[in-house]
Amino acid sequence: MQPTRAAAWPDVRTEGSDLIRAAGVAGAGGAGFPSYAKWTALEDVDSLLVNHQESEPNYRIDKWLGKTKAETFAALFDVLLEQAFDLIVVSAKWKDRDEYVRELEAETDGTVIRPDELPLDRDEESGVVFAYTENTYQYGMESVLLKTVDGTVIGNDLPTDHGWLVQNTETLYNIARAFTDGTPVTRKYVHVSGDVPRDRFLEAPIGTPASELLRAADCPAETLPEDAVLADGGPGWCFPVDAPPADYGVRKHTNCLLVLDADTVAENTYGEGRIDVLEADEWTDREIETEPTATLEPSRVRIPLVTNPEPDVVEPAEPTVEVGDHVDVGDQIARPNADGISNPQHASIDGEVTAVSASAIEIESR
Repeated sequence: MQPTRAAAWPDVRTEGSDLIRAAGVAGAGGAGFPSYAKWTALEDVDSLLVNHQESEPNYRIDKWLGKTKAETFAALFDVLLEQAFDLIVVSAKWKDRDEYVRELEAETDGTVIRPDELPLDRDEESGVVFAYTENTYQYGMESVLLKTVDGTVIGNDLPTDHGWLVQNTETLYNIARAFTDGTPVTRKYVHVSGDVPRDRFLEAPIGTPASELLRAADCPAETLPEDAVLADGGPGWCFPVDAPPADYGVRKHTNCLLVLDADTVAENTYGEGRIDVLEADEWTDREIETEPTATLEPSRVRIPLVTNPEPDVVEPAEPTVEVGDHVDVGDQIARPNADGISNPQHASIDGEVTAVSASAIEIESR
């Protein structure tokens, strides 16, 4: 269901963070940080920055959402401007305006600021503003985007320390659904790209094995070369997958699964294992899908208890189910950990719980 201006909306300041947490919303790209934690600091912020950059050249998830769900975002912006923010800035690349952003501009009647007019004067702006950047990959990072949009330099601070709350488009769409009907995050939009016969734009339940995504890209896991490397993320910012394709489930932050060769990875790996192969291939020359063309229905999912275990401050959820339990889509299967920042997790398919461990819960359809 797509929330509209007629939908019933909560009091965002008093209920927002709880609703976001209950739905298990996490950053739909990057580190996958539990989103509710940002919204607990609303008293310290007056501006929302919507990261609509989608910097990777083979990504279309946020572009497609902004174009096809413009009414949802406009309704959400109405509520947020009334209850929580003075200013909402949507920042996209100038080259994407005509094809992907015009609908959202029209729905919100927002002010348009061109790249040569940045940085904007935050004190002079209000309502919805579209701050377009040049067409450079680097603007996807929060710190760089904030500096570009209004000159804010956050250094080692958080955006909220400077009055900004930053969310990317897919995350904000999940937040809108959490606000209006409590819809938990059980599915993810994800691309498959790299050394595959066919680039795909798919919708998949959380926990869908990477092997299922590869099969959808006409690249069954058993046909991969021995030196093939799977990476989670896009060409300019991805990390190697540390499990066999059948055991690696789609995370809430997985926006792309890449197949790469080992030599290319070795030549393009940087600090903390980050892979940047943006210059190693002609990513924009390949034929890509610009909207979801298939919804995967796997017979088995492996749902991680933490979206991204790297940040030390995020704790895994605590299982509330046992092997043999039957669950339906949307059922809570793990509650937030009481010891720190933590999200609940929900069943993404109907079926039977077949495994519960310290890191994941597996469900098989029956």
